[in-house]
Amino acid sequence: MESIHAQRKNEHLSLAELNFRKNNPVSSLEQMRVIHRPLPEIARIDVDLSVQNPEFAWQYPFYIEAMTGGSEKTGAINQQLARAAAATGIAMAVGSQSIAIKEPEQIQSFSAVRTEYPDGFLIANIGAGHNADHAQQAVDMLQANALEVHVNTVQETVMPEGDESFYWIENIKNIVSKVNVPVIVKEVGFGFDAQTLSELAQMGVQYVNIGGRSGTNFAEIEDRRDRENPYQYQYLYDWGQTTAESLLEAKITDKKPTIFATGGIQTPLDILKAQILGAQTVGIAGHFLHTLLTTGEDGLINEIKLWQRQLVDLYALVGARNATELSQVPYVLNSELKNYYDQRS
Repeated sequence: MESIHAQRKNEHLSLAELNFRKNNPVSSLEQMRVIHRPLPEIARIDVDLSVQNPEFAWQYPFYIEAMTGGSEKTGAINQQLARAAAATGIAMAVGSQSIAIKEPEQIQSFSAVRTEYPDGFLIANIGAGHNADHAQQAVDMLQANALEVHVNTVQETVMPEGDESFYWIENIKNIVSKVNVPVIVKEVGFGFDAQTLSELAQMGVQYVNIGGRSGTNFAEIEDRRDRENPYQYQYLYDWGQTTAESLLEAKITDKKPTIFATGGIQTPLDILKAQILGAQTVGIAGHFLHTLLTTGEDGLINEIKLWQRQLVDLYALVGARNATELSQVPYVLNSELKNYYDQRS
């Protein structure tokens, strides 16, 4: 019999997939249009998709974002995701390892990822309420190459058994200074604002994953998990900034960390758009989970390989030989997103 915490992990997984099927997710990046220029003067062979960052020297600018782990069922999903990442050469993050810090019997549901992907770039994951020792344990558990420290005030607020104290800044500072791998501060789906991005940069945080709204909605998931009083927090389902809005928040911030993006990414075009708006790399969670659960491991591998090929096509289509040149690609925002940007800037 698994613990209540482990059962919660199973519920998260099931409800995330249920919400994906029910809501037919639409990326917030559809509010942005890339301007077509008919003479790009480039060939596909000229395109280099690699991430130009010595700490994240990836061949492709997208990865499998944090999803799961912490129970027998979710551990098996982690293994499948890791095998797909290994077959396609992309990086992978795991879900929160907090449960494995408390329940050592759940370590295997995370450490198996390294077994499946011995030479891969793996990203560990711990909540901002944990100290630096716990953060290092999470890294060591995976022999991880980087660490995500997730911030999730909205999720904790709605979660029936959630935390009620959010004094996290000192923890983040200590983790950044003491952990022996690069640290990414990550929202779980409610976005970032310019002020917080600037504050994190001043604290020494070098990487932030904006984790915008429009992907997996943990306010809705936790609200549905509350069996005694479900749907009490429906008014929070659209709380926070979307992925597109969060990327614009980063654009109006002079001093900011390197930006990663996740939240509702559905196509290779969403990856391109996020990079045009300033993301160095892009994470995909819900869409890849849905692909895995509906088409199996081979289906996910085939989709990732398709995205890798199509992203080369898209770079060539906009005349960009590498990610640096994407900053020169013209675009327009729809009226709603433009209005948001004008008010915030």
